[in-house]
Amino acid sequence: MENYTLIGHPLGHSLSPQIHKRLFAFSGREASYTLTDVPPENFSEFIPDLKKLQGFNITVPHKMAIIPFVDEMADSAKRYQSVNCVANRDGKWIGYNTDCDGFLASVEDFPLDKKVLVVGCGGVGRMIAMEAALHGADLTLGIIPQDKKLAESVVEDIKKSVPEAKITICLNEELKGNFNIIINATPVGMFPKVDNCPVADELIAGCTHCFDVIYNPSETLFLKKAKAMGKVTRGGAAMLVLQAVRAHEIWYNATFTKEQVDEIINAMAEGKL
Repeated sequence: MENYTLIGHPLGHSLSPQIHKRLFAFSGREASYTLTDVPPENFSEFIPDLKKLQGFNITVPHKMAIIPFVDEMADSAKRYQSVNCVANRDGKWIGYNTDCDGFLASVEDFPLDKKVLVVGCGGVGRMIAMEAALHGADLTLGIIPQDKKLAESVVEDIKKSVPEAKITICLNEELKGNFNIIINATPVGMFPKVDNCPVADELIAGCTHCFDVIYNPSETLFLKKAKAMGKVTRGGAAMLVLQAVRAHEIWYNATFTKEQVDEIINAMAEGKL
C-alpha cells in the first residue's frame, strides 16, 4: 500500500483525507492518506518519516520550511517560494505549488485578462494577484490600512515577473467603479462569522464574476448576494478539490473525469464528504 499525508499545524478538522480517499478510490488505487500535525519546533524531526512516503501535502506553517529539504522545485513553487505538494521520485523530492493550479482550474472560464479586484494580499491573495497579472489583468488590490506595506511588496514581486503589469492599491472603504471579476482572498465571511461580506453590494452589482477562496461555508454571504444578482460565482470548495486533483496527477499520473471531480466538489459543498 502507498502512503501519503498532510503536514501542518494546527490541522483542526481538515477535509483533505476525505477528498484524497475519494480520488484514490476513483483511481482504483490502494493507498492511505493521513493527517500529521507537526509543530514548527519539531519540523526537522519528521523528515525521516516523510522520506518513507510516496508523496505528501504541506499546509501552514510549513510551506516555506520544507523548501531546504526538497531536491528540485517546479516553476510554480519557485515563483511563490512556497511548496504545498511533494512527490517522492525514487528518493528524490520534487516540490510543487498546486494552490495556483487549483485556483486557475476553478476560474478557467473567468475573464482574468479584464478588470480584476482581489480583496486581500496575504498568502493566497498574493498568489491570485500574481496569476491574474500573468494573465494580463487590469488589477486592483483591495486592502485594509495595516496591509499597505504588504500590498506594496506584493506589487514589487509581481512587477519582477510582469514588468508591464497594471496594478492599483486601494483601501477597501474607497473601492468604487466596475470590475469584471471580484475575488475575496480574505477570511471575511468564513465560519463562524458568516454574516460578513468583504465588499459593498454596489461593487458586486457592477461585476460579472465572483470568486471566494472560503470553503466553509460553501456559499458565503458574498457569493449568495452575487448569485442573487445573476453573477457567475465559484467558491473555495472547487479550488481545494482541484488542487488535490493536481497532486494525484503529479504523484502517479492520475486522470479523472469532470463528473468525478464535480461529484467530490458537490459532496463537499453539501457537507456530505
